[in-house]
Amino acid sequence: MPQAAEVFKNKQSVILELWMKNQLSDIGLRDDLMSNEDLRVQSEELVDVLVSNLTEANLNDPQSMDFEPVLEILAGISVSRAKQGFSPRETGAFVFSLKEALFEVLQNELQNDVATLYEQTLKISRLVDNFSTVTFETFIRGREEVILRQTDEIAEISTPVIRVWDGILALPIIGTLDSARTQVVMESLLQEIVETSSSIAILDISGVPAVDSLVAQHLIKAVSATRLMGAECIISGIRPEIAQTIVHLGIDLSNIVTKASLASALKFAFNTMRLEVRKKAGVSAEK
Repeated sequence: MPQAAEVFKNKQSVILELWMKNQLSDIGLRDDLMSNEDLRVQSEELVDVLVSNLTEANLNDPQSMDFEPVLEILAGISVSRAKQGFSPRETGAFVFSLKEALFEVLQNELQNDVATLYEQTLKISRLVDNFSTVTFETFIRGREEVILRQTDEIAEISTPVIRVWDGILALPIIGTLDSARTQVVMESLLQEIVETSSSIAILDISGVPAVDSLVAQHLIKAVSATRLMGAECIISGIRPEIAQTIVHLGIDLSNIVTKASLASALKFAFNTMRLEVRKKAGVSAEK
């Protein structure tokens, strides 16, 4: 009676067709993220590598080094699916549906030998379950990479340093200001001060939902770093509720210039630099 490895080598094309049938009939099929042609290419590659490396000796050893090529392909698929927007369930279904196809082929070939069918089915189940675990672990790492990249991109977008005038920079802060965010703010601001030789920087916290002692300490650090670069720092966007919170917490901002609005901060910056902005008188058109 043939064993699983031999059966799969003889029935490789059947396994592929059964697997594709299982995937295409799944109500959760994401043909909006991947075409059926690309799905078939992925499936065919995995079946080919699995069958080529599967033997009776390593069938009972999911940790065998023989399966490194299989795991490498699964890792690549998992990472790419994480980046494409597939869910963990959808990625797991890709591997589990393969197990169903393998079981069906085994059952058709070994139906007259129940003992061998049971033994081989258990081995295949343990092997594919190990593949599934590796797939999930790799998927999670891929999703974490995506999240970290998106977080960095959002941080860069949410901390734009704006050159509002020669020598005057403004940095509107939106959202919670934590330690990591403060580091990004300071790096962006200090780099721009160096590149533009600006002497005044305005930190606008109108978009910060709340200020506690920790946020205040982060702001003081940003102001101190700015002053070390030879620039004066103004904090604008001090709303009444924020002012009350700062007083209640006993936070001393007396040595820092604070303004209620960005417009007030910009006016103060102009006065500091002895600049004057005037509305130009209208000139009547000649008749």
